[in-house]
Amino acid sequence: MTWSRRQRFSIVAFDMLKPAGRRTRPTRHRGLGRLVCLSLLGLAGGCRESAGPAKLSGEPASPSSLAAFLDLAGHNVEPFQVHRFKAIVFLFTSADCPISNRYAPEVRRLHDQFTPRGVAFWLVYAGTNTPVETLRKHLREFGYPCPALRDPELSLARRASVRVTPEAAVFLPDGRLAYHGRIDDRFADLSVERPAPTRLDLKIALEEILAGKPVSQTNRNAVGCLIRGLP
Repeated sequence: MTWSRRQRFSIVAFDMLKPAGRRTRPTRHRGLGRLVCLSLLGLAGGCRESAGPAKLSGEPASPSSLAAFLDLAGHNVEPFQVHRFKAIVFLFTSADCPISNRYAPEVRRLHDQFTPRGVAFWLVYAGTNTPVETLRKHLREFGYPCPALRDPELSLARRASVRVTPEAAVFLPDGRLAYHGRIDDRFADLSVERPAPTRLDLKIALEEILAGKPVSQTNRNAVGCLIRGLP
């Protein structure tokens, strides 16, 4: 059967929203991130590269600024109140961002590698009105091993200086922001996806923190879907 260009793109876009093991065909297309994001503009709020470096907080945060957030069961949780950990990683994601969904396997690898070494991981759904049941299904189908938070008022997103999904923020136990930005450089920009990343930014930052070193690159621009409600 011969497919038109529009039909081929529709299949690829639909497959990008599925977990990797359930796709109907490979999706190795140069520039696919930009095309799929633009096709889902009304769902994910658009696509872009995150803003440039933000000033990191070099002083410990006051207890009043370390707010509680909601988990998917509607309970208040305080992710910063985990002083037994050496670092706290917030991974901002979205159920309808195809670029973010492509990173689920890497999130699992990072979680499995660093959790035993004293790093806490949280998945964050920021500024979304997606039903909780949809978020639970997304968490389950993509096999995320870490607990999830909702950040409807974007207070955590602002504190973390993130702008897109997927994007990571690493805090020290005293509330200082040590790193924010891309997970790696797999997506060079909205129109170019590398076959494999050449720099594992989040992994490097965590290794430096665990070694007691300052983070050498505190911000790396992320590529993905805009978080709605942020300037």
